[in-house]
Amino acid sequence: MNNDLAYSSRNCWEVYADRQCKMDELAERYMAFLSASKTERETVNNVTQILRAASYSEDFANERVFRHYRGKAIFVARRGRKPLRDGVRLISAHTDAPRLDFKQRPLLEQVGVGQAKTHYYGGIRKYQWLARPLAVHGVIVKEDGTTVAVSLGEHPSDPVFTIADLLPHLAQKEMGKTLSDAFEAEKLNVILGHSPEKKADGAEKKEQTGDADKAKDQVKARMLRLLHERYGVREEDLFSAELQVVPAGPARAVGLDSALIGGYGQDDRVCVYASLAALLDAEAPEHTCCLIYWDKEEIGSEGSTGAQSRFMEYCMRDLVETWEPDAKTRDVFQASKAISADVHAAIDPDWQDLHEKLNSATIGHGPSFSKFTGSRGKYGANDAHPEYIGWLRSVLNQRGIPWQMAELGKVDLGGGGTVALYLAAYGMDTIDMGPAVLSMHSPFELVSKADLYATKLAYQAFFEAASCR
Repeated sequence: MNNDLAYSSRNCWEVYADRQCKMDELAERYMAFLSASKTERETVNNVTQILRAASYSEDFANERVFRHYRGKAIFVARRGRKPLRDGVRLISAHTDAPRLDFKQRPLLEQVGVGQAKTHYYGGIRKYQWLARPLAVHGVIVKEDGTTVAVSLGEHPSDPVFTIADLLPHLAQKEMGKTLSDAFEAEKLNVILGHSPEKKADGAEKKEQTGDADKAKDQVKARMLRLLHERYGVREEDLFSAELQVVPAGPARAVGLDSALIGGYGQDDRVCVYASLAALLDAEAPEHTCCLIYWDKEEIGSEGSTGAQSRFMEYCMRDLVETWEPDAKTRDVFQASKAISADVHAAIDPDWQDLHEKLNSATIGHGPSFSKFTGSRGKYGANDAHPEYIGWLRSVLNQRGIPWQMAELGKVDLGGGGTVALYLAAYGMDTIDMGPAVLSMHSPFELVSKADLYATKLAYQAFFEAASCR
């Protein structure tokens, strides 16, 4: 076969063999960001701090601006040399990740164990959350409007939490069930404590005289007292709380060669960080460069902070009115180019039969374009136009950046969705592009350091590229 005519993806480790130090530096910064960004609120807060340090302002009269919404979504713009009517370069990613949420009335005591009931969020494999250290992050909003931030299980002096698993000696019946039947969602109860509240003087005497109801649930009573001492809250305050159970501990380098990054929430915070770094490093962009990071992608992009909301539209209108009042927002959108920055499934070395290898992503071979997502006949897909794909190929090829093209699993066996179709609804050219991930949606996802580096360069090339031919 003529190697000049055939296509094959390239290994980033070979392409960037002389840039190991730069790869490591980016990976270290990213791992610190990932470790500190366990929820969408924390992610947006950390992005905001980075932007402020880079002189971005909330005043749209400036040329480097941002606006966040309800602490879960954020819009960023950096003015380019060309007018807005020539379109913007937009990269969109999402800040949420699969997790367990506290129910609104979570606390209970069973057989001497204090627990919190949960409701899972997004696509998880329930068994992966059992018998592992967990942390609790989020906010509690009191009746007077005071917001209390919660983060327990991350500091070395903190206790961690867990969900008990059933011992194999008693699991014979469960082992014969399907995964969905064997692991019940209502049994994903997080262990919060075990020791009972100390009995007040005379309590034992009251129990003996029949006033035993007051002595019930003393483990729960102690949990409530400890929460009150630490955060000043009562049980009723938990009705207006947003508490998330996430894996405890920092992101870590993985492998003898430390070539992989392991951590929770890399879908999609790796794209958040790579695109933010790309925006900050972009040199004299011709077009205005925008970022938008959404919440709720993992549950369909609904709600006021999801991609189906009007948040991006409102931000763009305000930007046009301030920077270029004679332009029309619809013209800006229709002239724009967008990347739905989301991760892709890498071929799993132990489950290769579930992938159609000719059209699958290989970890370490650069960011993966996904022309369409959706499932079974491309339902729910954006399906990018070939003219746009051709232009993006030329942008990356001119800079020698490795890339690949993939779809999510075999036809009729795979499928998934992103925010791409919601961006395309405004008339923007849109395609999904992001690094390949192993163990996606698990509590410990894996990304290649080389892919992180190549993805950041790809996003930066997109921002810096000249007008489409």
